[in-house]
Amino acid sequence: MKYNTLGRTDLNVSQLSFGASSLGGVFHEVEKTDALRTVHVALDFGINYFDVSPAYGSTQAEEFLGAALKGIDRSRYYLSTKVGKYTKSGAYGCDTFDFSRDRILRSIDESMSRLGVDYLDIVHLHDFDYERQRYADQALTEGYETLVELKRRGRIGAIGAGIYAMDLWKRTLLETDVDVLLVHNHYCLNDIRLLELLPLCDQLQVGIVNASPFGSGLLTDRGAPDWHPATVEQRALFARAAQLCADAGSSISKVALQFSTQNHPFPTTLFSTARTSSVERNLSWYEEPCDYRLVAAIQKILEPVMNLQWDY
Repeated sequence: MKYNTLGRTDLNVSQLSFGASSLGGVFHEVEKTDALRTVHVALDFGINYFDVSPAYGSTQAEEFLGAALKGIDRSRYYLSTKVGKYTKSGAYGCDTFDFSRDRILRSIDESMSRLGVDYLDIVHLHDFDYERQRYADQALTEGYETLVELKRRGRIGAIGAGIYAMDLWKRTLLETDVDVLLVHNHYCLNDIRLLELLPLCDQLQVGIVNASPFGSGLLTDRGAPDWHPATVEQRALFARAAQLCADAGSSISKVALQFSTQNHPFPTTLFSTARTSSVERNLSWYEEPCDYRLVAAIQKILEPVMNLQWDY
């Protein structure tokens, strides 16, 4: 495993990192024993950065991750969670948003309790681009200022944001002094717009976490879950690309993982799974060279949806 410094933080993160959304059952039902074993396998392979949120499975992901990390020396991992978005029912998409100071302070205490820690390496403002950015003003003022307070008090190490909309990323970088960006679905086979943020992030020494190399499921043989906004016609394009890879003796997931993790300028790429076999498979793929002729053929099929911003 290779390790890179995350922007101006002192975090030396593994080039592959672990997103715990799957532990919350975002993609399929998860047994706790499987979740714990998966986290332990990731640690054994040298993955040292874990990201989670109370919104994943109505806190299930935080609970499972906390249980998995219990007894693990704190020096072996970096941990981030998120604030502002909360899922009460367990069903993906049934969310409430609150970036007020009081709610964030309570959220941090609750997350630390579930995770079994008294310090968080990074805290991200979560999905304030949802619902046509109606929460952006509160997140970038009261929410951001609360995280600055927590950082000053030594409860958290770095301030981050985890959103999707590219225009809001630019606003965030211009209006705040965040340390880290967690950007999902913008550096994968069908979208490379994350490269637009590089010059400014380099100038500001802001670290980038590249998330969702599998395009939230679009770049897998199984396809995206029902909640994904892709249309039937758009999903058919991804199915064609997957068949192309199968005919070539490969898989679209393999090419997607390799494309997002090799020969790019980002310190870490975050993938999510609740299966030990997937961790082992991803690490194996990561060590093999990417077939860029196959990448080009895939992107030719996906041209109608290249750099398309989905309406999450």
